[in-house]
Amino acid sequence: MITLYHNPRCSKSRQTLALIEEHNAPVTIIKYLDTPLTKSELNAIIKKLGITPRALLRTSEAQYKSLELKNTDLTDAQLIDAMIAHPKLIERPIAIKDTQAVLGRPPENVLALLS
Repeated sequence: MITLYHNPRCSKSRQTLALIEEHNAPVTIIKYLDTPLTKSELNAIIKKLGITPRALLRTSEAQYKSLELKNTDLTDAQLIDAMIAHPKLIERPIAIKDTQAVLGRPPENVLALLS
């Protein structure tokens, strides 16, 4: 079972979902803008991705600039709090299977979970 943190308005997210469906893989879709993540869920996702919170930020979002998240003095906890408060800041899509996770940028990254 793959869990996909999905934004249907995002083309990469739609393409990632299409790849999962093409492989007939069972998928649970979580529209994370409608069902915001908890702090513990986001921490677990970041750990599975093997990245820093900063690497999960969408730097092109207006909130990134208005909240001054470019500031390198901000802690990981502060960045996570910002993503919890403003889920649009979270890079998407995120696909998880068991202990593995990938960002669907490019969408073909999800193929690593399908083998």
